[in-house]
Amino acid sequence: MDPLSVLRDYTVQGKLDQILRVGDEFRFGSEYAFPCSADTAYRSKQGSLYTLETLLFFVRHHHLKHTDYLQSARSLRLPSVTLPDRKPLLDYLLGHTSSADAIEFLPPSAAAPDVEEYRPDDPSFLPSAAAAAAHQPHLPDAARVPVDRRSVDYMAMIRTLERPLKDREALLQCRNRDFYGVLVASTRREEERQRLESQQRKDGLVAKTRLIGTDDRAGGDDLDGAAPKPKMHLKGSKIGEGVPIILVPSASQTLITIYNVKEFLEDGVFVPTDVKMKAMRGVRPDCVTVQKKLSRERAVAAYEVRDKPSTLKPEDWDRVVAVFVLGKEWQFKDWPFKDHVEIFNKIIGFFVRFEDDSVESAKTVKQWNVKIISISKFKRHQDRAAALEVWDRLEEFIRSRSHA
Repeated sequence: MDPLSVLRDYTVQGKLDQILRVGDEFRFGSEYAFPCSADTAYRSKQGSLYTLETLLFFVRHHHLKHTDYLQSARSLRLPSVTLPDRKPLLDYLLGHTSSADAIEFLPPSAAAPDVEEYRPDDPSFLPSAAAAAAHQPHLPDAARVPVDRRSVDYMAMIRTLERPLKDREALLQCRNRDFYGVLVASTRREEERQRLESQQRKDGLVAKTRLIGTDDRAGGDDLDGAAPKPKMHLKGSKIGEGVPIILVPSASQTLITIYNVKEFLEDGVFVPTDVKMKAMRGVRPDCVTVQKKLSRERAVAAYEVRDKPSTLKPEDWDRVVAVFVLGKEWQFKDWPFKDHVEIFNKIIGFFVRFEDDSVESAKTVKQWNVKIISISKFKRHQDRAAALEVWDRLEEFIRSRSHA
């Protein structure tokens, strides 16, 4: 079967995650295997055939802008799909169209002229004399009889050529491997998650937060667990009791939104907003909870993340501790502060940008008392350092204000 057809079937069925690279070939589940550099039947407008490796990388990254996709392919030294071929190729791979003018499937005779194709569903197919002779090796030439196609057991012919490698029992045998520890760890993690969710529902809050300064613990830990509630001040303004609030822009053109803030702050991974929106099927959450283990305490701090400041009550503003800024003046319209100086004295601000963005994108933000956080467009392993910088800045800000 042509690798282009197999790739299209797996794309339409949503099974791209089952395509694995093993050595110099791609394995499509347990059904097919093709060399990575195998030519497909799709010919580019430049005249060459696209390889399987090129098309697989393209369909896995088609959600990127074409310039971003080209940079990603170039960084991996992979040939890229040209812009004129992008739309018709993607429509074909996603199943929107059944064919394309650029597809040039070769007939079986042209693809392998010396190999006779096995077609058990074709009643006109008659095994070659060589195949018939192979079925009667112990008979002399005079004693061999013609093979009747109606009596040929094609499955038996196939099985004679099979070479068994492993059965299912052999595959499950892993020497010097013990997965019991993995099972125990995953079970404990699930139990802890369920316990936290149960506690959150019981409290009637999204999460329970305890922010205690180092000086507040000078008298020692309270053995009965009833620690006094901390009283914290920001420039004379009291932080309201309850879960602190982090505000994010509601605009989709910003990097951090209500959709991807949880993955960024909790897991240290930046996921583009459009990807998260598709995964959530357009459902927009009103509030998201993110948790952070306090660096100096055995406690977990939880924060409510919201993107609609207009829904906050006056007492809710006392709980706002941070804001991710868009870099536009209108973001702060109708906020209960007189100017930016007052805002960023009482609330710490963050501006997240791509490290290779132009200086103009942060021109307005540089006039504010805001921390600029830079992330890479492609190096996702660097996201964690950026997220940790946000947490460190936020914890330092809260500690400094708690003693003000």
